[in-house]
Amino acid sequence: MTDVEDGTIPEDAKPDPSELGFDLDRALESVLGLRADVPEDAFTAEPLGTERQGAGVVIDESGLVLTIGYLVTEATQVWLTTNRRTAVAADVMAYDQATGFGVLQALGKLEVPALEIAPSAGAQVGSPVVIAGPGGRDNAMMSRLAAKREFAGYWEYLLEQALFTVPAHPRWSGTAMLDETGKLLGIGSLLVQTTTASGQTQGGNMFVPADLLPPILDDLVSYGRVRRTPRPWLGFYPAETDEGIEITATADTGPAAKSGIDAGDVVVEVAGLPVESLADLYRTMWNLGPAGTEVPLTVLRDGEARTITVTSGDREDYLRRPALH
Repeated sequence: MTDVEDGTIPEDAKPDPSELGFDLDRALESVLGLRADVPEDAFTAEPLGTERQGAGVVIDESGLVLTIGYLVTEATQVWLTTNRRTAVAADVMAYDQATGFGVLQALGKLEVPALEIAPSAGAQVGSPVVIAGPGGRDNAMMSRLAAKREFAGYWEYLLEQALFTVPAHPRWSGTAMLDETGKLLGIGSLLVQTTTASGQTQGGNMFVPADLLPPILDDLVSYGRVRRTPRPWLGFYPAETDEGIEITATADTGPAAKSGIDAGDVVVEVAGLPVESLADLYRTMWNLGPAGTEVPLTVLRDGEARTITVTSGDREDYLRRPALH
């Protein structure tokens, strides 16, 4: 087991190169340390902080680096560090709210190999994986793919199929999940409680499948965002509770707050359709139309039902865009 609190990985949890079917040290060179600085007045400064640290993975010989988007959203300065302690500045090319990815371009020579992306469909639940943070073998650990299932996050985020591993890597943000051939299977996003195939609940990590990137990469690099119709965004933070889908907070300047949605409201319907889960809530909202669409919410407040119509927005309009775009 790893100790998530002190960030250490026991020796017996670290991968043994002789038992792997790929060059472990070469693969670990592709995982970089990442530090991002974000202005204090940025929209995400309060919830995510102004100094963010994690990992990024080199995916192209030109120095393209894939990471988890929350590390670099609205960042004005990013530094990457190789396992040889070489520090290189990077530009933020894009962050994609639908997948959760962030893409960087290193501004200097990294002189490390690029990892090939693996298809997640071929990954078998129960199979061993290596979770690799920056710093080489000391920050790598053996884990296993515990589940592949839908994931809904409180920040208006939904993945049709996320990857879950156990045990948990103590520094999961942007880490690389490597399959049995050393290819990149996923990018680390969260520390979660995961229910395994045997029904046990254990601390683990949620990863975004890396193969979600290739279909959108050209748009991200060329335009700083994917050329898709933006979804309606309300700027609230719902959670599944015993009472139902409860709003735990709202973004101060977001559409929900401006329309009168309050923390403690329990959402029971969207446009007259009942919703019982976060996934139901998001899909029903998004099916109403693009960003700007009016979203009627029926909420329970102090035991009374009321309908509040929120004029949705485009989340991207609230964020600082990458400087190159």
